[in-house]
Amino acid sequence: MKHAEFAFPGPLRDKLVAAILAGEKTTTSALLAEYERAGEALPAVGEGELVLDSAGAGVAVIETVGVRVLPLSEVDLEHAVGEGEGFTSVAEWRAEHEKFWQGAEVRAVLEDPEFTVDDTTTIVATRFIIVERIG
Repeated sequence: MKHAEFAFPGPLRDKLVAAILAGEKTTTSALLAEYERAGEALPAVGEGELVLDSAGAGVAVIETVGVRVLPLSEVDLEHAVGEGEGFTSVAEWRAEHEKFWQGAEVRAVLEDPEFTVDDTTTIVATRFIIVERIG
């Protein structure tokens, strides 16, 4: 089974995994460039993934129920709120995601120390449900 790793191990991943387990996080966003760089297929509706915590342990199985590939400028409030991080506007969601995507860790993954996002940056917006909790 494919693994779902949200952010990088540490406090942000812990927060996101807790939000998934609480049923607060039902959407997620990734850069299309991350999939392309890793040579990974995009999520597919009906696909199950094992959610890993910061220690690498599986804590839940999620199923993808929706996938949209769109420019950053087209992210809507429903998706932003579904991220489960307390966003009340698309602007809040975008500010936090820009900070993350333009951070040193993502730039290292992309092997582009000057990577930046703008309105035209393509993202993968995924909606999922929990199908099983582990442990």
